[in-house]
Amino acid sequence: MENKQRNPFASRDRKPKITAKHPKRQEKPRPNKKHEPSTKRVTDEVVSGAGERIQKVLSRGGLGSRREIERWIDEGRLKINGVLAAQGAHLKAGDYLQLNERVVHWDKFAQQATRVLIYHKPTGEIVTRHDPQGRPTVFAQMPKLETARWISVGRLDVNTSGLLLLTNNGDLANKLMHPSTEVEREYAVRILGEVSDEKLELLKKGVPLEDGEAKFDQIYFMGGEGVNKWYHVVVSEGRNRLVRRLWEAQNVVVSRLIRVRYGPIVLPEKLRTQKFYELTAKELELLFEFAGLPAEKIN
Repeated sequence: MENKQRNPFASRDRKPKITAKHPKRQEKPRPNKKHEPSTKRVTDEVVSGAGERIQKVLSRGGLGSRREIERWIDEGRLKINGVLAAQGAHLKAGDYLQLNERVVHWDKFAQQATRVLIYHKPTGEIVTRHDPQGRPTVFAQMPKLETARWISVGRLDVNTSGLLLLTNNGDLANKLMHPSTEVEREYAVRILGEVSDEKLELLKKGVPLEDGEAKFDQIYFMGGEGVNKWYHVVVSEGRNRLVRRLWEAQNVVVSRLIRVRYGPIVLPEKLRTQKFYELTAKELELLFEFAGLPAEKIN
């Protein structure tokens, strides 16, 4: 399944180095009794000096961003050992965690070396864990993780192929997806027919859509034969079906759409569909640097 490919990063002179140690497996918490509802809150003082902050653990597991988890705490949606969690609360081995009264097996989010995969998604696959219609999912193609789960960095719709990033690090995924980061996404687009210069300029200036104005940051004509023309376009946001909707707003039919770049990472030329490439330690350090996160250290 795993194929070695060329460095997926755009050319850079630096040669980073990173060493990650494998974590020790945590013992799975087993509650001994049913916890009764309580209005008390678990604070940092109660569990100081043990475990990790609850926001850090759950964001790493991909349940939400740290800010979202802080809001859940304020709203009283999180409990540790039957007691409402407070800002600054920590989780330690053996703790019983609930979100909206449902048990969260947080032990599988134990700190571990970050892994990032570049997956070449084909058309027809969907980016979800379970599909009621029984359609194939990208997660069925991923290698199994012992103590975590794969998190997709954004999505591609069922009819879009190309580069999809997946990681076991929720903090990294949230950082790369957050609108404030404005990560560039580049797509190869095949359209039917000719597009006037006026329409291309309008697409770069901005056009109104149902969820607000949007535009292409860059548009490059790549050639084509007959009625099929190829363009490369760049956007800096991840709104649903944004590239297709921008073209459709100009009455242009998109017949094929392939994502070829996400931030500094490009789709390796020789990576076939339904195959993945795993970033090396050096490439991971570059990605952490790009995301504005400190180099990873695993104890």
